[in-house]
Amino acid sequence: MDRIVGIETEYGCLLGEQEPHGNSELWPAKVKNYLFRKAEAGTIDLHYRDYEEPPGNGGFLLNGGRLYLDMGHIEYASPECLHLHDLIAYELAGDDLLQSSLIALGAESRVSFIKNNVDHHTGATFGCHENYLMKREAQFTPPILGTLLTFLATRQVFTGAGRVGQSNPLAFDFEPTQPEAQVKFQLSQRADHIVNDIYQWVQFNRAIINARDEPLADYRKYRRLHLLIGDSNMSPYATALKIGTTACVLSLLEENALPHNLVLADAVQSTRDISRDVSQKWIVRLENGTTIGALDVQWQFHELAQRRLRNSSAETNWLLENWGFVLEALQQNSESLIGGVDWITKKWLLETFMAAEKLKWDDPWLQSIDLEYHNIDPTRGLFFSVTPGKRIAEWNTSVRRPSATYVPPANTRASGRAQAVAFFQSSGGGLPYVINWDSIACDSRDFLVMGDPFQTYEEEVRRFLAKPRPSGGSSDDVR
Repeated sequence: MDRIVGIETEYGCLLGEQEPHGNSELWPAKVKNYLFRKAEAGTIDLHYRDYEEPPGNGGFLLNGGRLYLDMGHIEYASPECLHLHDLIAYELAGDDLLQSSLIALGAESRVSFIKNNVDHHTGATFGCHENYLMKREAQFTPPILGTLLTFLATRQVFTGAGRVGQSNPLAFDFEPTQPEAQVKFQLSQRADHIVNDIYQWVQFNRAIINARDEPLADYRKYRRLHLLIGDSNMSPYATALKIGTTACVLSLLEENALPHNLVLADAVQSTRDISRDVSQKWIVRLENGTTIGALDVQWQFHELAQRRLRNSSAETNWLLENWGFVLEALQQNSESLIGGVDWITKKWLLETFMAAEKLKWDDPWLQSIDLEYHNIDPTRGLFFSVTPGKRIAEWNTSVRRPSATYVPPANTRASGRAQAVAFFQSSGGGLPYVINWDSIACDSRDFLVMGDPFQTYEEEVRRFLAKPRPSGGSSDDVR
């Protein structure tokens, strides 16, 4: 992959019948406090990060990532990763941190964390945000952005997590929603909640691409592409395809090699139409008035990536081979993707259950099964009950790395940050500190800027932390 990438995942919290319903926001706070105060998984923030993140709301972890509370949810942000295998391992580390906390707190039988994107009860959505570092000089002209949106709208045929039913969120200008036919099952959990193609704000106007220019790195060299469209995947194989194929397309964008004839007439509507198409033909309309299938769109991107990126690395070759395998299987033998593509796996589980219990798609029982598919507890989550084929099973097993919860990637800025986390943790609170993605500080006058995510900064951090400083500083010094 050779691109700095990170994933932010918001987790739902599901309570057993014996647990008071009001504790759905209490348990995320309990787990966050356990991880920082008891498990010593990282260092808690001593300062306000913004008005919604007061001191103690979260902090950076020993693996270089970050964990915090966001509107009642636990959110885990992976450290910066340079290679695809690492990125998936560190994305899964969030699951491991939360599940190990529930076990340590003796709550694993009555509290569950759910890695999905919809609340069937309230209709709310929570995100899985992708972050890709790009060259500042990359051209984001309307045609280029239009082509990128086409890729993102159509990739859900293999990245969608699947969901029972539908949501009908209001658009930003609060136009009343139009009556729609009932949807039994669709590919994506996020598709119904995306109401814009490109927009700056996140919470009330979710767009495919978030437009804020916040590189968390040297802004003269880099920009950060922040995507809101993706589902949270239970299958590591699906996560690898989601991140890897997108990274390939961004490399084509930076080379000014994207096609010019693949701009959708309406990317938001196409996203929803593909997700809801029960015929699985996934036909979309282009800006030039012609129509094309989503699989044909993906094949065009795949073939271009093959021509320009093949043999750039062994990891890229793996990705290109598996991208083609999945597209072919979607056309010819979708059951071979069970355990690899989430929406196919979930739909197969649901249909098997419906046949056994003689249920229809409108039975509320199916929504409970939908949620249990996303339970991160390997002993309870329905995803873990599925045995995939050899190709998929080997990948899903190979990326599970227990050490990823406390050891950072060795080849990115996360390594130096993790070194600082361990140092401030061992100081026992004797030193005031501020840790950010692109800097660390010991007091308000002494900063180390880390503007290049491709550098580890290990030696710079070592020298910075070795400076003599007065002991017993107050956290007020760094607010």
